[in-house]
Amino acid sequence: MTDPVDLSAGLDAIEELILGEAPHLTRVQVAEQAGVPLDVARELWRLLGFAEQDDDDIAFTEADVQALRYSHDLMRLGILSPERQAALVRTWGRSFARLAEWQTRLLTEVALERDDPVVEIAALTGEVMPRLETLQNYVWRQHLAKASRRMLTTDSLGSDVTQLAVAFVDIVGFTSRSKELTDAELVTWIEFFEAECSAVVQDHGGRVIKNIGDEVLFVADDPAAAAEAALVLTTRGGDDDHDFPSVRAGLAYGEVVARLGDVLGPTVNIASRLTSIARPGSVLVDDGAHDRLSSEDSPFRFRKLRRTSVKGYERLQPWALRRADKP
Repeated sequence: MTDPVDLSAGLDAIEELILGEAPHLTRVQVAEQAGVPLDVARELWRLLGFAEQDDDDIAFTEADVQALRYSHDLMRLGILSPERQAALVRTWGRSFARLAEWQTRLLTEVALERDDPVVEIAALTGEVMPRLETLQNYVWRQHLAKASRRMLTTDSLGSDVTQLAVAFVDIVGFTSRSKELTDAELVTWIEFFEAECSAVVQDHGGRVIKNIGDEVLFVADDPAAAAEAALVLTTRGGDDDHDFPSVRAGLAYGEVVARLGDVLGPTVNIASRLTSIARPGSVLVDDGAHDRLSSEDSPFRFRKLRRTSVKGYERLQPWALRRADKP
């Protein structure tokens, strides 16, 4: 086993490179220069997930001053109202914390392969950061444009409640399979599962909401698109010539509360419960999805199953979904 590499000698230089300058301000000075009460600034930093600093800690730069001013501007404009501020800023903090963790790990892994990791990680940071920053801004703007078009053309404009098809896709036998894999193999397997699901969902016009370990949650405006995506994934999981794992899926259609990139409400809960009772390789749908997908020329067929009791729903009616051209 090789000795661990100590990268701490280059931490100050790397931090200065990332932040644009060495920290030289206290939180009191930042709040004063931004013209924002200290208690408001402290709450903002706490919501963003930043560690608490003492009043005399030198831990801030001019960028913190500008960020605090912008945040105050958004509050003044009514974009960050007291009701929205905590949830929105907390979402920013969590999302960027996860992204930063992943990016740092990638840079460190590359740096450790070189002769002088300390010098190398500083050099990589200088090369990579401007490109990452530009790409992140590009991705954000693209998603912002798509979200704007989607929200501004919906019948529920101005409301968090909308009609959506919600589906879960769950790996069958995940616990037993994961015990057979090394940590690295498990990460590779899950990343492959998530990538395949994302590609199929996007190809059918859906949106992945989140990955939950061995499960993917996605939505679509069109229930037929969600149904087709779920069938593609379950069929792929049943193909012995494909590396995609065996999966099962549950699909529901109805009112959903869409909030900060997540979805909530009974429709989501029903989709989850249907997934939990689905057999490997099958897709179960609720009454809402069944009603929307049933027609004489529908490409889908259904088999009514026995009502079942699951958590929160005593007599849930599941329907087994298949393509019309399948026996």
